[in-house]
Amino acid sequence: MITGLRDVYVNVADMDRAVAFYVGVLGLTLVEHSEWWSTLDCGGMRFGLHGTGGSAVPPLPHDDHGPHAGAVLTFQTDDAHAEAARLQKAGATLLSAVVPQPWGTLFTFADPDGNVHKCMQPPE
Repeated sequence: MITGLRDVYVNVADMDRAVAFYVGVLGLTLVEHSEWWSTLDCGGMRFGLHGTGGSAVPPLPHDDHGPHAGAVLTFQTDDAHAEAARLQKAGATLLSAVVPQPWGTLFTFADPDGNVHKCMQPPE
């Protein structure tokens, strides 16, 4: 019987580069770090970075709404426009414009390994 969810993670080719992005750019808290696995905390929720040993992470087809396969991490913000500008200035790859929707204002971006994520400002 399943008793819980153990983890959710993304693959990364260079662990130190990935940690620098998720901690230094996104502002997450590093909980655990090794060459093959790092755990990050984001507002009380944890997820992992799994090292590939230097192999490139295969690109996923995507559009403005996110990847067409796999899971999506959607980060929350209080100001999607300001966060998009901040991430772009810090070197993140924006994959869409900031788009208002009935369920919130959001944009799509990629980490240095090409993992596609979203950032959303809930509706007021």
